[in-house]
Amino acid sequence: MDQVQAAEFGLLEELMEDETPEKKHETLNKYIDKMETRIKFQVPDFEQDLQWLNTSSPLSMSKELEGKLVVMDFFTYCCVNCLHILPDLEQLEELYKIQDGVVVLGVHSAKFANEKVLSNILSAILRYNINHPVVNDSEATLWNKLQIVCWPTLLVVSPTGKYLRTFVGEGHKESLEEFLKLALDYYREKGLIKTHSLPVALEKGKLPATPLKFPGKIAVSQNGKMIAIADSGHHRIIICGKDGLVQWVVGGGKKGLQDGSLSEARFNSPQGMAFVGEDLYVADTENHVIRKVDLKSSLVSTVAGTGVQGQDKEGGRIGTQQEISSPWDIQAGYSVGSKSEDILFIAMAGTHQIWVYFIQDGKWYKGRQYQAGTCVRFAGSGSEENRNNSYPARAAFAQPSGITVSTHPELNSMFVADSESSTVRSVSMKDGAVKGLVGGEKDPMNLFAYGDVDGTGIAAKLQHPLGVALVTDDKGLLLVADSYNHKIKSVDIASKKCETWASPSQSDKGCNSIPIDLNEPAGLCVDKTNRILYIADTNNHVIRTVDLGTKAVSHLPIIFPTPDEADGSRKKQVNDFVKANTVVKELPPVNLAAGTTVDVRLHISLPEGHHFTEEAPSNWMLICKDEANKVLNIDYTTNGSIQSSEEQSMLTFTMPSNLDLLKCVQVYIKCRVFFCDDSNVCRLKENVYKQDFVSQDTEKITSDKSVIIDFRF
Repeated sequence: MDQVQAAEFGLLEELMEDETPEKKHETLNKYIDKMETRIKFQVPDFEQDLQWLNTSSPLSMSKELEGKLVVMDFFTYCCVNCLHILPDLEQLEELYKIQDGVVVLGVHSAKFANEKVLSNILSAILRYNINHPVVNDSEATLWNKLQIVCWPTLLVVSPTGKYLRTFVGEGHKESLEEFLKLALDYYREKGLIKTHSLPVALEKGKLPATPLKFPGKIAVSQNGKMIAIADSGHHRIIICGKDGLVQWVVGGGKKGLQDGSLSEARFNSPQGMAFVGEDLYVADTENHVIRKVDLKSSLVSTVAGTGVQGQDKEGGRIGTQQEISSPWDIQAGYSVGSKSEDILFIAMAGTHQIWVYFIQDGKWYKGRQYQAGTCVRFAGSGSEENRNNSYPARAAFAQPSGITVSTHPELNSMFVADSESSTVRSVSMKDGAVKGLVGGEKDPMNLFAYGDVDGTGIAAKLQHPLGVALVTDDKGLLLVADSYNHKIKSVDIASKKCETWASPSQSDKGCNSIPIDLNEPAGLCVDKTNRILYIADTNNHVIRTVDLGTKAVSHLPIIFPTPDEADGSRKKQVNDFVKANTVVKELPPVNLAAGTTVDVRLHISLPEGHHFTEEAPSNWMLICKDEANKVLNIDYTTNGSIQSSEEQSMLTFTMPSNLDLLKCVQVYIKCRVFFCDDSNVCRLKENVYKQDFVSQDTEKITSDKSVIIDFRF
């Protein structure tokens, strides 16, 4: 390895001196020949017992990968820098197919213990749409043999298995593509490139359809009536009510960066959100922008970021002129002297900082005035460290991924889930001073001080926390999504005491935590009006709810309304019972004699493989009117629940004795049915039926005393 490292160092020195592309290419070609014919360092083959993903069988350097230029991506899925190069690798795979002689191969060398588990790596592969083979180097065997030192590192291996070159960190897209082109030409001339395929079998085809796919963050409107969910895997935002009934779908479901109407807009793995009035602001993470969803006009616009990952660590420009990097969470707040929310705090994971976006003109601490649209650094030097400091610009974070803010006089602080340092930190709203709350250790350079230990201050240990939420602003109880421990922890801010609050039912036997089978929860949000905690249970693809009063656990059903079929029925408004745009399905009239007892029943027929949604009870409503649209003064029940598909009686009454004068009794029945399939994709079906009971044609009067209204899909 000493020869390899010396050769790479010498190459970099020569490239700095090369003044023309021709000279540069000559230097690179000489280097490739030197590594292949003189140094000849053979990359060790994979251990036989390693686990593989996205392939139907293991790969070998001496068999399947022989004759290929292999780009090994040494990564760990928690690392935001590793995520930054995935688009580069995706473009590389589009540029060169396996048959062209280039193979991208992920080597997952875990940082955290949780990341060694194959099922968790699988979830990450599906979440980030990785479409090349990945091997689980769980014990860092290959990492150590090749003396890899940081994530991400790209290692190019020759078709004969020789070590060619490494690219450490981000930002090497052009250099990598240039090197691969020259290497391909070199090895093609020698007849060493092979065009065979590989046993690629993508895991994404095995993922069942679910209403949500890797939900990230959650936000609740101030009145608690709207819940916004970052449906990150579907590249969209879901906005629903407390019952889970979807009110808006923002984004078309395919990744992209496009403004426009709610259906035209495109996102790329959105995460944090914040309601401000009738607007919802979104951290569009992998697009590196902040978006605004105007729910009043149903339009989406980009308010900050260029759409390209930035390296600026100071900021200060306006709107889309300011480059930003992987905004992971946002929270609304107040500028100095303001009485309404006029700024956004941004957890800028890509540059390891906290930024501020000014929705309106505002004053920041130290009296500095900022124009609306300005996006600027608040705290963090940009170095990836666990460094606290009374001066915000000298403090340092390590991939801050969740934030919550309290302006209560007793707290007046922001709390940050600093994922890579496995800590929770506080930032003073008064002067920006950054302090440690729980987790980590005293050495600011040690980002491996993680674990799963209840305790106080740095004696407590977390593992890659991603979310934080205050239960109340005044009492200072903080909940933490301890993501890689699959738990929710509580932190008493005054005493810094950290305890397990919710954990998988099979762990922590004997403790008092709430049993919830979580899998890498990434987002928390407290509806302080209704005292409900929402948890984004990311790898389980659901939103959990906890009643903070009773500690009752449930999940939020995601129910997509199903429009009524266009069956040609006329539209009719019946006071407030039927909306103006509702299709009323008129059933054939029934001729009945006066004095006949009528039993109106309901029969629900669900599609095969479906069941009623327990969390959103189905129901019916009923009203009787005469042909003049006046409510009949008869004794009947007006509403009830639907709990099964069995027949159930809704209305029993006797036809009025003056039916010959009334001519008609009109019964309107509105059925609202929530139902789900086996994969928990839920739907709402709402129909309004109209049944006329008439006495106009005595020859057709029926002797039946029971009428069944059959509600079918």
